[in-house]
Amino acid sequence: VQSQDSEAVELGVNQPIFVSQGDSSVLARPNPDGLRVSYTLDYDNPLLPTQHLSISIDEEVYAREIAPARTFVLLEEVKELQKAGLGKGADPSNTLVLGPDGIIDNSLRFEDEFVRHKILDLLGDLYLANAAIRADITAIKSGHSLNACLAEAFIQGGGDAQSNGQPAPRSEPPANGTGIPEEGQSTAINAAEIARILPHRYPFLLVDKIIRLVANESATGVKCVTVNEEFFQGHFPGNPVMPGVLIVEALAQVGGIILKAGDEHKDSSAYLLSLDRVKFRRPVAPGDQLLLQVDAVRIRSRSAHVKGRALVDGQVVAEAEIRYALLPADRSN
Repeated sequence: VQSQDSEAVELGVNQPIFVSQGDSSVLARPNPDGLRVSYTLDYDNPLLPTQHLSISIDEEVYAREIAPARTFVLLEEVKELQKAGLGKGADPSNTLVLGPDGIIDNSLRFEDEFVRHKILDLLGDLYLANAAIRADITAIKSGHSLNACLAEAFIQGGGDAQSNGQPAPRSEPPANGTGIPEEGQSTAINAAEIARILPHRYPFLLVDKIIRLVANESATGVKCVTVNEEFFQGHFPGNPVMPGVLIVEALAQVGGIILKAGDEHKDSSAYLLSLDRVKFRRPVAPGDQLLLQVDAVRIRSRSAHVKGRALVDGQVVAEAEIRYALLPADRSN
């Protein structure tokens, strides 16, 4: 190892970055403590059981727990790969070849070696960014192409990336200094700006970003549902389903942003008053991205009424009408 004079480059994020392709996805969230990777491998193949691993990465952990994990291939794929001129140096001694009766002429170094190798792939692809990554990354069935998209997003500052702890250049917020648009204007707001508008905090802040907002009229928010959500620990083990009440809560939070973006209620607190016409159309699971569409029906001095619906892949998964009581922010009841 040779010491160098230049400072090591680190990249982090201030707000979530999410990329997906089909049923594969990768999410990067802020993590000031370093790099943590959670990966779910699911090939829907009896020879490759579903595996999940969540692990904090440093040099020692990488060398001991990740680097030894070998690549793997199905026996039925070997001939096609060799025909294409790939894997010429691969054999059962350095590659895990899975046949109908299990691994051929080899044995596992780890019980979950397959998912460890996918984490190794992900780390290698992220270093296309030519920097050490500081983030909490959740990947579901991602491959090289999707991992490279995430690396590109880090380079481009897609999540308000940080370089050596300093925020990357970003567009200026609205001139009113609130981070939210003037009435009648449409804009997008990030996680930091949402935190300035709503009182909710992790793990109960259920909106990652707002991609469209018109004060007192409508808003569209995004919630990336990951396998690391705390509620999945008990709802339900082995069959994770996002609680319907939390989907409605996410819609209510987007509604609250609509209300507090207007001048009249920017200093008010919005409390749920009633829910009507609540319907749940299909389950929401890890890897889904909720699109939260909310429209104001009526806004008065002390109450408000909105209609919202949550979608996944263009299909409605939940809908509700929500009414709020609007009280001065310094009132607790």
